[in-house]
Amino acid sequence: MDVSCLGSGMAQQGAQLDQETISCSICLDLLKDPVTIPCGHSYCMNCIKIHWDEEVVKEIYSCPQCRQTFTPRPVLVKNTMLAVLVEQLKKTGLQATPVDHCYAGPEDVACDVCTGRKLKAVKSCLVCLVSYCEKHLQPHYESPAFEKHKLVDPSKKLQENICCRHDEVMKMFCRTDQLCICYLCPVDEHKGHDTVSAAAERTERQRELEVSRQNIQQRIQDREKDVKLLQQEVEAVSRSADKAVEDSEKIFTGLIRLIQKRSSDVKQQIRSQQETEVSRVKELQEKLEQEITELKRKDAELKQLSHTEDHTEFLQNYFPLTYLNESIYFAPIHPNCLWHFDEVRNKVSELGDKLQDTMSKEWTKISLKVTEVDVLLSREPKTRAEFLDYSRQITLDPNTINTHLSLSKENRKVTFMAGEQCYPYHPDRYIDRCQVLSRESLTGRCYWEVEKGVGGVSVVVAYKDITALNETFGQNDKSWALEFYKCRYEFRHNNISTPVSGPSSSKSPDHIHSASLCWFLSLWSHWKHS
Repeated sequence: MDVSCLGSGMAQQGAQLDQETISCSICLDLLKDPVTIPCGHSYCMNCIKIHWDEEVVKEIYSCPQCRQTFTPRPVLVKNTMLAVLVEQLKKTGLQATPVDHCYAGPEDVACDVCTGRKLKAVKSCLVCLVSYCEKHLQPHYESPAFEKHKLVDPSKKLQENICCRHDEVMKMFCRTDQLCICYLCPVDEHKGHDTVSAAAERTERQRELEVSRQNIQQRIQDREKDVKLLQQEVEAVSRSADKAVEDSEKIFTGLIRLIQKRSSDVKQQIRSQQETEVSRVKELQEKLEQEITELKRKDAELKQLSHTEDHTEFLQNYFPLTYLNESIYFAPIHPNCLWHFDEVRNKVSELGDKLQDTMSKEWTKISLKVTEVDVLLSREPKTRAEFLDYSRQITLDPNTINTHLSLSKENRKVTFMAGEQCYPYHPDRYIDRCQVLSRESLTGRCYWEVEKGVGGVSVVVAYKDITALNETFGQNDKSWALEFYKCRYEFRHNNISTPVSGPSSSKSPDHIHSASLCWFLSLWSHWKHS
């Protein structure tokens, strides 16, 4: 065995132990101007001075490690023995063991004990209301005085646990005001309130939380199923759209080919008829030209005969020369009676107009069918929970309200008033009708519930520009009204009233049942698209 190596290893271990002993637990470096406070822990004079300077307001000074408090502030005296030991270590060239410093960033919770550049906290104490780094947390693990302290993950909100009124930790809960309070609050501000410990309230709320989580998880499962169904709908819509596009292209391609074929047939017929007629005309033209040539020859011979002085010769040649062959029959040409191909062009133009008119009408129908495709409407909601997926909060528009109606502060409740209310002038205000519109514009499927007081109620869906008509809802083609009076439902549109059946509310006779309202909205949607 190499004794020298063993001795060297023991010396290094001792040096290492000394380094840990003479390190400042605040800056984590070798002690500088070491001082020992009354509890026995040692720090750099500057480190503990800065730490206590931060506690001047409380007038209670504590040890960063064991949290023992001192009053008044202890006088700091340099520990000569530790100072000499530190100097000896420095002379030997040994330095404190490098520490893997993990400094706190902007998003991290910083150690409340560290001075200067603070390290990242690893735990927060709910009793001390202080966050600690790994080094400064050690007393909580080693000292029995911290045994009952509650350590949690680092938190920036520790000070929110302090009562701003009494500067005490809030360990109680006021059920009356639904607030966390300290043990002094029930004496004054929360006197006579229903108060329990925060732990007891947490236990009860924890049970409710578990129930809420189960409900949420169930809804997650339901929504995941809905997502799968919607994905299937997407795939079905895509397949249907691809098939429609494919078939439409085939049909339109067939129509184009048919039109091209008919165009080619007409062109061929015209050219064939053109060739026949041109041939006939040219044939007749040649015959006429031949006749003209023959007649010119006869005319020349007769002219020559007219100058003959011999009477006998004249008479002998006269009769053969004056004989003419039968003329080719050719009816007189009247330009207004010629057909040519003008009528063909007119007929083709007429066909084009008819096709364009038919295409325009049918295209409108096709386009309407395309816009009517609505996957979500294919699955009608049945339960109130499903209807609530389309829930909209409606607020009433003060600019449209009649002067005999009054709105609540939230513009959610309207009340009939015998006397007129004072409202500023607005062009959208109903003058002669006790009516009011909502601020929100409704698109797609919407759901809301209406609760009424004494008397009847009319729930309406209308276009925004209906105010210009100043008519009662349901008396025109711009509004749809569902009325409920004396347990009787009536639907009115374009001044046509239709009695309808509807369930009574389970809450009270004067409450419109949600199913009736949804039925009304679905019916309005049907009217709108028809």
